[in-house]
Amino acid sequence: MRTALPLLFISLALPATAQQAADAIAPEAATAIAAKGAGTPVEAKNWMVSAANPLAVQAGAKVLRNGGSAADAMVAVQAVLGLVEPQSSGLGGGAFLVWFDAETGEITTLDGRETAPLAATPTLFQDAEGEPLKFFDAVVGGLSVGTPGTPALMAEAHRRWGRADWPRLFDDAIALADDGFTVSARLASLVENDQERLTRFPRTASYFIPEGAPIQEGNTLVNPAYADTLTRIAEEGAQVFYEGAIAQSIVDTVQNAEGNPGVLSMQDFATYQIKQRPAVCATYRAHDICGMGPPSSGALTVGQILGMLDGTDLASLGAESPESWRLIGDASRLAFADRGRYMADSDFVPVPTEGLVDPDYLAERAELLATDAALEEVSAGTPAFDHALLWADDESIELPSTSHISIVDADGNALSMTTTIENGFGSRLMAPGGFLLNNELTDFSFRTHNEGVPIANRIEPGKRPRSSMAPTIVLKDGKPILVVGSPGGSRIIGYVAKTIIAHLDWGMDVQQAVALPHLVNRFGKYDVEEGTSAETLVEPLTALGYEAAPRALTSGLHVIAITEDGLSGGADPRREGIALGE
Repeated sequence: MRTALPLLFISLALPATAQQAADAIAPEAATAIAAKGAGTPVEAKNWMVSAANPLAVQAGAKVLRNGGSAADAMVAVQAVLGLVEPQSSGLGGGAFLVWFDAETGEITTLDGRETAPLAATPTLFQDAEGEPLKFFDAVVGGLSVGTPGTPALMAEAHRRWGRADWPRLFDDAIALADDGFTVSARLASLVENDQERLTRFPRTASYFIPEGAPIQEGNTLVNPAYADTLTRIAEEGAQVFYEGAIAQSIVDTVQNAEGNPGVLSMQDFATYQIKQRPAVCATYRAHDICGMGPPSSGALTVGQILGMLDGTDLASLGAESPESWRLIGDASRLAFADRGRYMADSDFVPVPTEGLVDPDYLAERAELLATDAALEEVSAGTPAFDHALLWADDESIELPSTSHISIVDADGNALSMTTTIENGFGSRLMAPGGFLLNNELTDFSFRTHNEGVPIANRIEPGKRPRSSMAPTIVLKDGKPILVVGSPGGSRIIGYVAKTIIAHLDWGMDVQQAVALPHLVNRFGKYDVEEGTSAETLVEPLTALGYEAAPRALTSGLHVIAITEDGLSGGADPRREGIALGE
């Protein structure tokens, strides 16, 4: 049993020392980074992992190299990600997982989304006059924290599909937390930009802004409290997170958050469950595009976009054609209109899941695309449904953070998992166990009704907030050919759809598809990735009737293609991740 360590954090500003050399990336990781820089995919024959940080990918690669499954590797990757990119995901958050079983040919989806506290009320995010709180007034502090699901999801995936020894899956993360890891440029920059919020809570500030100065690129950061938490989970199982001292410390942190306390309780931890959900699949170019259903809107909305585009000839138009992006953009707008009205936690509100991806319904919606200019108005459709369709349009805000993991193991099992604490640095509350707590409850609509009509994604006790996470596995003739997903708030949907189109329609390899500049249209305005060749499309898109403007679009796509010749991996050049395989 590990000796309990003090719940404190130490940040050491060190130059390139022996310690930094100890956690330096392996030569194979350096090769992968070089391949990404050159715009070429990583090739392998047996297994592959693509994720958001080289140290996390190396941990997963070690598991796969030693005969572990994709589920085993995910546990190792997630444990390291929670340390080295804590702003995006970790033990204090939630995730959705899509699994392809090579032996049975079945797709399984697991819901590890956070839940609203049982003490949550309809007016949780409203002021005394019944008006919605400003977004960050709701986010920062305990009010926004839901019951974390990631530890339970890691354990459930291992129980179903793991074969490696559970305790050993945490070895790399524990060693890095104890001995220290080198702060990346990305983490340092994000801390710098969020100093004002991070300094509101002493425990968070002492870790990220020790002695009043934000951590810098190249610093060595140690987290003995996180190492201790992982050691307990490794030795006692994930249930230790949901009972006793760890759970109580989280509840205390949330309920005593100065200025903005929350209502999370021990009962919320005791009743939390991972849920297996039916996979949502849509047809595109004779492929099945499969992912996570409600409470995620990801698979439904990606499926709707692609389903509406199935009758178009994007391949002939090409990636540089304004007409391609008119079709993609307006298909996205139509899908987002349906998303805003109908999609929420199906345990609490009826969702017309089958109707939303029914080919006849999507063909009917696609008729609206037969114009020469941008659609002037977009509204939700009326999919087939065995319940009344009286829902008001949602008003929730979903800002980008999150992380994505794609893995294929030597047996051909495939895993796509998107994992998050929602906004960057979540609620900005750090638990005594060395990890940040989510702000997932702000993915609910702050309003419960609009002009007397209920909003499907309103907050309710025990409910899971709607998400845009879109972990996806694309199948051809029942076999996976693409494993894909991304962070990015509600733009995740556009990033994933674009990448699938780039690969299937425009013949790009996975690295080219990932690197292709983004153009995303959710609600009428076209976001065009600044500093890229996509900016040349601003003028023609404006001529078509869109409001179009450059802006930063920081996806984090991680993709694996599966072909007769082996595996091909891509990692988003916008972030620090890599793909590794053998």
